[in-house]
Amino acid sequence: MMLAVLDYIDEQEGAVRDMMTYLHQLLSLSPELVPRIAYKIPFYYRKRWVCYLSPTRDGRVELAFTRGVELSNEQGLLEARGRKQVMSVFFSRVADIPAETVLEVLQEALLLDETVPHSPKKRP
Repeated sequence: MMLAVLDYIDEQEGAVRDMMTYLHQLLSLSPELVPRIAYKIPFYYRKRWVCYLSPTRDGRVELAFTRGVELSNEQGLLEARGRKQVMSVFFSRVADIPAETVLEVLQEALLLDETVPHSPKKRP
């Protein structure tokens, strides 16, 4: 599983590979997260999907939280972009990735995954 994710990241080019490598390393700081390829991209699981990495055609990388709408997003990092459940952020360079903020959002997502049963909620 982990090797498939690393292989996927290694197949990317240039800045996309660099960003995905960096984000994978950040996500890997949480040993309870298990990376797997699903829908042809890296997903990170605990009890359920927590987040995923997705390269875009324009050379950016999306870090998406599958239950993003349920997170506080007090950091203002995530955007729904018209989606009902998933919220994400796009990065163009490794230097743009706020590691501490990403880890804060990840910790909240892990806590949500651990303690709150999944039930999609409607936005006001």
